[in-house]
Amino acid sequence: MSLPFHIEARDGAARTGKVVTPHGAVETPVFMPVGTLASVKGTSNETLEQLDAEIILANTYHLYLRPGTEQVRKLGGLHRFMSWERALLTDSGGFQVFSLNDLRKVSEEGVSFRSHLDGTSLFLSPESATEAQIALGADIIMAFDECTEYPADADRARRSMEMTLRWAKRSKEHFEENKHLVPWGSTGNWQPATGNSGATQSLFGIVQGGMHPALRKESAERTVELGFDGYAIGGLSVGEPIDLMYSVVADTASQLPEHQPRYLMGAGTPADLVECVARGIDMFDCVMPTRHARNAHLFTRTGVVNIRNAAHHKDTGPIEEGCACYTCRNYSRSYLQHLDKCGEILGAHLNTVHNLYFYQRLMREIRGAIEAARFEAFASEFHASKAGESAR
Repeated sequence: MSLPFHIEARDGAARTGKVVTPHGAVETPVFMPVGTLASVKGTSNETLEQLDAEIILANTYHLYLRPGTEQVRKLGGLHRFMSWERALLTDSGGFQVFSLNDLRKVSEEGVSFRSHLDGTSLFLSPESATEAQIALGADIIMAFDECTEYPADADRARRSMEMTLRWAKRSKEHFEENKHLVPWGSTGNWQPATGNSGATQSLFGIVQGGMHPALRKESAERTVELGFDGYAIGGLSVGEPIDLMYSVVADTASQLPEHQPRYLMGAGTPADLVECVARGIDMFDCVMPTRHARNAHLFTRTGVVNIRNAAHHKDTGPIEEGCACYTCRNYSRSYLQHLDKCGEILGAHLNTVHNLYFYQRLMREIRGAIEAARFEAFASEFHASKAGESAR
């Protein structure tokens, strides 16, 4: 395996570990801030480093459109392009393409679609999506999959799952033939300074199957047979009831190898993190903390604060008492409301710093609770606090 993964502690199905990438080790369970266009909206890389973000996610679809993955390759890869020396993960672009609905057409070969920017006709296949991610040079890349919509009956979910499995095989074959072309690899002119020395990229397979337990089990078994460096659970957080999502996560995670990382794609409320760690998930990503920040919704241990509400107009206190983030140590709710009302960019930045700090702190607390063998008690305390619930 090109991606070492060491499990360090267990508490029930929850576990802590360390993924060793070419650009540094990543402690798990981990939340990956989303940097869609090679930038985490509303903040800087310096701030992300201060927040101890060890890995971030970038989006292949958006970078494929601009500036173009070949352009990034020529500039030395995504790490150099965005000046980020820690670990990176790129998704395959499949979810974004399939969300285009009327702008795309699926065939066995791949997906024809029109750019949401200018309507240009484009095409992504398992091979070209993998090639694009090799050009970007992320430490972890994803096989091209078809994200099954919700609801989908068993027949539709099976057809989609079978397509994903065929595409997974093609993704892996193309990756094995071309992974040496990664921009920072043996043929490039820049080697990472730390991490898994001498390693190249790692490829994750994606489990689909809709909300059907038997299909999820079959998809997991057949994806594992193909042999990937890690495994993702896709096709969730697409509109299904939350209890159903948690049930599918539990069933699917139990079918995946113990000794490899498990990644739940796109699900990321604070409650999702706690509940899905309890079901054996190691990696998460979601735009929620940064998107909520830009919309003035701020996470605290006692619920989400809507800084636009009138109650905060004269409030000289921080977003959250006791929070050690830069925003809470220096600015009041009243000032943050003022910035938001005036449309000042600083407001979105300060909100983003707080929300990302909240998520990173939550993951540290989760890891600590697992290591202390008190994760169940931690989860009960978390839910009792109403953290992450409705805005006020």
